[in-house]
Amino acid sequence: MYLKKFLLANALIMLLFADVNVAQTKPAVSLDTAKVFALDDLQLLVFRYHPIIKQAALLSESAKANVLQSLGYFDPELKSGFGRKLFGNTEYYNKWNNELKIPLWLAGADLKVGYDRNVGTYVNPETRTNGDGLTAIGLSIPLGQGLIIDARRNTLRQSKIMVQYAEAEQLKQINSVWYTIVKDYWNWYYAYKQYQLVNEGLDLAQLRFKALSAQTVLGDKPTIDSVEAYITVQERIIQKEKTAIELQNARLVLSNHLWNEAGNPLELPVDAVPQNVSTLVTRPNPLILDTLLGQAANQHPELVKLRSKGAQLAVEQSYRRELLKPKLNVIGNLISSRTNFNSNIPGYYDFNWSNYKLGVEFAFPLFLRSERGKLREVKIKQQELNYDLQQFGREIRNNIMASYNDLSAYSAQLNVQIESIKNQQILVNGESQKFNLGESTLFLINSRETKLIDMKIKQESMVAGYQKTLAELYYKAGTRQFAQ
Repeated sequence: MYLKKFLLANALIMLLFADVNVAQTKPAVSLDTAKVFALDDLQLLVFRYHPIIKQAALLSESAKANVLQSLGYFDPELKSGFGRKLFGNTEYYNKWNNELKIPLWLAGADLKVGYDRNVGTYVNPETRTNGDGLTAIGLSIPLGQGLIIDARRNTLRQSKIMVQYAEAEQLKQINSVWYTIVKDYWNWYYAYKQYQLVNEGLDLAQLRFKALSAQTVLGDKPTIDSVEAYITVQERIIQKEKTAIELQNARLVLSNHLWNEAGNPLELPVDAVPQNVSTLVTRPNPLILDTLLGQAANQHPELVKLRSKGAQLAVEQSYRRELLKPKLNVIGNLISSRTNFNSNIPGYYDFNWSNYKLGVEFAFPLFLRSERGKLREVKIKQQELNYDLQQFGREIRNNIMASYNDLSAYSAQLNVQIESIKNQQILVNGESQKFNLGESTLFLINSRETKLIDMKIKQESMVAGYQKTLAELYYKAGTRQFAQ
């Protein structure tokens, strides 16, 4: 009878050992040959080659291109036109008109230099010149509408303000991308640590199973203990496979952010491991909170964008007020038909105050309904913007404080978790000693050991959560935490 039990136990152990060997042949990450992929390595790759980061840099370039485009309204302009009609041996007209217009920033005036030569039998006497033509130099000045600000100065000022807006939007996009990448990095960290701890638990279960199997063969332990030990091995094999898939997926997600200089996607190597971080953390310094709150109040991208819009609306309001004035443009030119200016001989047709062209233009809408409506619309937008500034400012401040509170809570919980793990380890060691003395059961050992593994996994989850919350704190403040 005893021989049958002995043979049955041996057959069961052989079968169980065969399954264990199959499980052990599956590949695992080798820490000896693994390469540490630190957060600063990731930061270096991202800020050099990430396409979204490069795309964000184009925002300010586009805004600067708009400024250049707006400066085009102040480019000098040269115009020239020629026309001649000859019919029946009669020259009806021979016209050559030239003008160089130079827009001036001051007072919205235009400096004009021109040369006209209009000859022929049927040329209008009002514009007829002699064979040498007439030279003119003068100004076109708006004394009413357009003196303080006009359409071209309004466009240029707003386009310059848009550079600040675009730079704030660029910073916002970069911060958002980096925050997402940091979260993905710490998710990969947690997945790796979880896989590592589960793998360590599997090794412990396999060692215990081998020891119990040997004792079962010698008759020191009942066969049922070996079966129970192997059930634990099987459970942890399943858990290992599950965490291996989670690690693989976390690695793939992080690989989304990896690019090389040529713009080709990179894959995070299988043997890459995350950096080690200390589980001992202290409560964040309140000075950090004060610094981030002050920095956010002055430099948060959302607030900078709103203030830029406010500056734009201020320029637009000034322009709309200017449109309420009547148009009163004065055009004056000094003219001369002299061709030799090196001669000291005075002439009646030199540049002087007796030879001039003068014109005045006046226009004024009687009701100004269009202009008053536009001005009222701008004022409403300014009120809306002020409300947005108040609301966003309050939300940003509270979001920063909430992230800071979460960070403080994580630091306190981590320190408690570390002490709990130490105490749980004591329980596991004590239970193992009692089991060796025959005063405990394998079920209790497995339960305490499983709880210990779960507590260590939870600790790594809290470490990853602390790091993500730290990144969130900087992100909510409108900046980003750089890897050290």
